[in-house]
Amino acid sequence: MAVNTAINYRLPQVEQLLQHPSLQTYILALSRPVVTEILRSQFALIRQSERFQVQGVEGVDVLAVVIKSCEVQQGKRQVRVINATGIAVHTNLGRSPIATELWDSARDVNTGYSNLELELATGKRGGRNGLLPSLVNAWLGAEDCVIVNNNAASLYLILHALAAGKEVIVSRGEQIQIGGGFRIPDILALSGCKLVEVGTTNITTSDDYINALTDNTAMVLMVHQSNFSIQGFTESPDIQDVAKRLPEHVQLVVDQGSGLSSEQYANSETSLSRYLHMGADLVCFSGDKILGGPQAGIIAGRQDLTQVLLKNPMMRAFRAGRIVLALLEELLVKKLNQEPSGEGVAQHTLLRCRHTRTLADRLTVKWSPYAEVVSMEMQVGGGSIPSETYACFGLALSLPGKAQQHLDALRVMPTPIIAYLHADRLMLNLATLLDDDLPRFEAQIEHYLQRFLSIG
Repeated sequence: MAVNTAINYRLPQVEQLLQHPSLQTYILALSRPVVTEILRSQFALIRQSERFQVQGVEGVDVLAVVIKSCEVQQGKRQVRVINATGIAVHTNLGRSPIATELWDSARDVNTGYSNLELELATGKRGGRNGLLPSLVNAWLGAEDCVIVNNNAASLYLILHALAAGKEVIVSRGEQIQIGGGFRIPDILALSGCKLVEVGTTNITTSDDYINALTDNTAMVLMVHQSNFSIQGFTESPDIQDVAKRLPEHVQLVVDQGSGLSSEQYANSETSLSRYLHMGADLVCFSGDKILGGPQAGIIAGRQDLTQVLLKNPMMRAFRAGRIVLALLEELLVKKLNQEPSGEGVAQHTLLRCRHTRTLADRLTVKWSPYAEVVSMEMQVGGGSIPSETYACFGLALSLPGKAQQHLDALRVMPTPIIAYLHADRLMLNLATLLDDDLPRFEAQIEHYLQRFLSIG
């Protein structure tokens, strides 16, 4: 096709466009090389388009195209969001927020060098766990602990180090799958263990475990059901009875998951210390659920077994870094001293539930006629305490247009607000609003409603 010389096919120079004031915020947010690549890729797409072939740059807002692509990229960055879902430990929202006081108390040790693997008394290389074994002992009564990067790593390490090539007995009702395709049977297979299934989906007894024992059995594994519960005609084994009847060569391991310890709001959950008291050799759980710390897997129990785990070749791949270890130390000190910053977000959210009615009433008057007080429920979430909910209040917003549009609009606010839909109304659960987020939440919703309030 002959090129029409009267048509302007010249796109702006990349370097020239990078100087445009409208792109400076994206350069700060994304980096200059990333914005440069966006420019080049968008220029290539424009040149390949049929419209460009016919009429060149005429009618093509190059800057607008680039800005839109930059916005898409910026949306991938991690940013603070406001949780109005009613799920306190929300996996998609980073699970437990770390208390500001806790974060600040670990700042100094992480912004300089630290004695991560150095014994200050001798000047020799030391272990990475520092004070954590003593803190976990004071907290749970466990002899020792191992810290890895998440609880999935905890379980794999335990299986690989203590039961590879041998049999592991698991109830059929506990062969669960959690988010991301993590399946208990698959993890056993990957760690080199042979799964031995016992019981049924709803009933497993102590005898089921004991009758399945062989000379090749290395472990009885009990797994927290995480994000679901089985109710009705059910029966669970007496863990203490199982522990007493197991031969010496078989370890009893409990993947407790949630990290519940002394908290008083989960009657359906068994605490970590209770499992250890009943005879579990090891328990493993997450650091970023009920405990309220950073993402970590914590393994607590018999010292002879934790030492085997520490010597396993996979330990180096799974070990936690300095930031996690420092935060866990600070968290457990504060928890043992019963300081507010040592309590997890679930505890604070439960206390906040009591005040949500007052807040909901105030905001409803302020945002009339579009807001209505609604009874709601709060969940701990994050694969913890799946069978219990807690009463609270929130707001239902009935706005002109489609509710989905408004839900989407809240997610692109300067501080995104994460809500949900019910019966074609926008729902805002007030229980999971952090104290620091309340002013921003209120100001942003107020600004968003102005367009409708002025019409009314």
